[in-house]
Amino acid sequence: MLLALVAHRATETNVALAAAAPRGLDFRLLTPERAVEVLGPTDAALGRLDVLPSLDGVDDGLWALGSLAARGVRTLNRASALLAAHDKLLTARLLHRAGLPHPRTRLLEPGRPLPELETPVVVKPRFGSWGEDVVLCRDDRALLRHVAELERRPWYRRQGALVQELVPPQGSDLRIVVAGGVVVGAISRVARRGEWRTNVALGASRFPVVPSPVACELAIRAAEATGAELLGVDLLPDGKGGWVVLELNGAVDFTPDYGLDGDPFAAAARELARLLLVSAAAPAAVEQIA
Repeated sequence: MLLALVAHRATETNVALAAAAPRGLDFRLLTPERAVEVLGPTDAALGRLDVLPSLDGVDDGLWALGSLAARGVRTLNRASALLAAHDKLLTARLLHRAGLPHPRTRLLEPGRPLPELETPVVVKPRFGSWGEDVVLCRDDRALLRHVAELERRPWYRRQGALVQELVPPQGSDLRIVVAGGVVVGAISRVARRGEWRTNVALGASRFPVVPSPVACELAIRAAEATGAELLGVDLLPDGKGGWVVLELNGAVDFTPDYGLDGDPFAAAARELARLLLVSAAAPAAVEQIA
């Protein structure tokens, strides 16, 4: 069986996942257009489309994932799942519907009144990553000043922004990678000195960690809420010994130090393969990758 990783970029994670294919599966990295040309009903696809660098949507190619699913290609991380992970407004609604802890979130639209959330709040793009344009507004004055600055952002004029209640920063967070309903990797990210955000792109450090059963269960439930088969789940400590789901990443990048018991890429590939082969009712093939 051919499993195409549908993406525009040969990131280190995409390349490592493709190289980790277990016996019985051929993993290949294909663009959306090429995937539509190549894949047939006996093949499968994994959506790895990311947020646009311009922060105003998702990489072109959701149409291809829909087309593949419509023609009978087994599609993991479907278009709806990627949107659920990348559109933070939709993420908030789905997590709320699932009863999962998540900061109260409101949509801020150009020319509309400010949402009714008490400061301090975090303002962020609906489609965002890397911590870019994520701003902490500690009081109403700072919020009004930042909203005026947002008017110059093309992504804000197109999509609006999110205003989210602040989960008091603890200096670190937990990113868990879920594949096929199983936790296959995790890392603790510690913010650099003087920075409240924990994005590695902003200087945060990564440290191996074994997540607690509670954190793992929360991450798995968040993945279930979106319907994503490969997902990064960012958890913040709530200050009471528990966790809050902060954000999801449908094209999560991870590294070897995410490994819980070996290679996280092999673990993710194995769980995705198992998911595909079980759904195809091929128990003999499942035994080959066990």
